[in-house]
Amino acid sequence: MDIPPRGAANALRPFRRRAVAVVALGSAAAAGAIAALAAATPREAGGAARVQAHRAQAEGPAGVQAHRARATVRLTSGLRHSPLRTSCRSVAHIGDSTSVDLVSAADIPAPAQRLRARYAQMGVRQVRIDASGGRSIVEALPGQVNGYDVARAWRQAGYRGCWVFALGTNDAANVAAGSRVSLNARIGAMMAVAHGAPVMWVNTVSRLTGGYWSIANERAWDHALVSALRTYPNMRIFNWAAQARSGWFLPDGIHYNRVGCQMRAEAIAKALARAFPMNGRGKGQIVS
Repeated sequence: MDIPPRGAANALRPFRRRAVAVVALGSAAAAGAIAALAAATPREAGGAARVQAHRAQAEGPAGVQAHRARATVRLTSGLRHSPLRTSCRSVAHIGDSTSVDLVSAADIPAPAQRLRARYAQMGVRQVRIDASGGRSIVEALPGQVNGYDVARAWRQAGYRGCWVFALGTNDAANVAAGSRVSLNARIGAMMAVAHGAPVMWVNTVSRLTGGYWSIANERAWDHALVSALRTYPNMRIFNWAAQARSGWFLPDGIHYNRVGCQMRAEAIAKALARAFPMNGRGKGQIVS
């Protein structure tokens, strides 16, 4: 399916923020990521961990060493036996600036918390990520490739695997600005490229009450995604909009602060495991 000729709508420009394409290819072994996770103390276990650490210090050097060994065993064991694993062995993730942030050391300093490592933790072995600031499915800024053309090029090059489309924020704005390519046509173009393979869309959310990127326009995009579920049995939606907290946003109302980026990267990977689980029994077409 070919989509109409491209042309960057004016709506794109205020949120260009970052126009850097990132392509990450490689094994999901990620030994460094696992080691970094094992060296960290889980937030949810913080209280108990502190009590045990103080107790170990009171017991002297031998107690401290034993405490560290126990902590490492608990953490690595939890990773090996995580109930969340996806049947997707390869994932192609295409996104806009809100995905650029998920692979950026500036936004997520710890490699184990970035998107590629999070996918690896869910059992994904091969990851492709292409994210670009201001990206939409149809329009393209100067020097940029739109989402549709990225996906089409990968499929023509032989990619066969699961897809994650973290697009729509700018598409909603461009349609509101007067684009003649409808929301449904944009979704249909991406689904045509997937050609029946598993697809998970990350829906959109805004904190803005007016303008092209308003709450109302982003919700219209999300409603279009839900409507498309009736047409595409291979399609799932991660309801990120229901999870995003106000404290995770930057003042622009679209992008996320460091905590928000960390939470979003983890949430997307876990949603993929719920959408297309290892046991093959997903819980509906909308996952959270």
